[in-house]
Amino acid sequence: MPARFPSARALGGLLIAAGVAHFAAPRQFDAIVPRALPGSPRSWTYASGAAELAVGAAVLAPRTRAAGALAAAGLFAAVFPANVKMAYDWRDRPEPWRSMALARLPLQAPLVLWALRVRRQA
Repeated sequence: MPARFPSARALGGLLIAAGVAHFAAPRQFDAIVPRALPGSPRSWTYASGAAELAVGAAVLAPRTRAAGALAAAGLFAAVFPANVKMAYDWRDRPEPWRSMALARLPLQAPLVLWALRVRRQA
């Protein structure tokens, strides 16, 4: 990958690391799957992990970078309800945990914007 795409490399790496985490430690992700979704939380955990791996790989490959980055923006928006659920479920936890869950909510916007920037640069 050319040096002029460090942002794409970082975005792809973040997505792949998150995807691997879904398979390495699925229980923590199962807990934030919204109950309204059909099927088992583990199925959604694995599906979202596989999506992150695929999208991350697409972002890293120059030929699929633009499409992968657009998919990344959509993926970041799609997982927002899980972050809302986490913030709600953790509302009674001790302060450091509660703050961490709340901090995830506004983090989604810069992630979406980052992905869209990578798309424009592709």
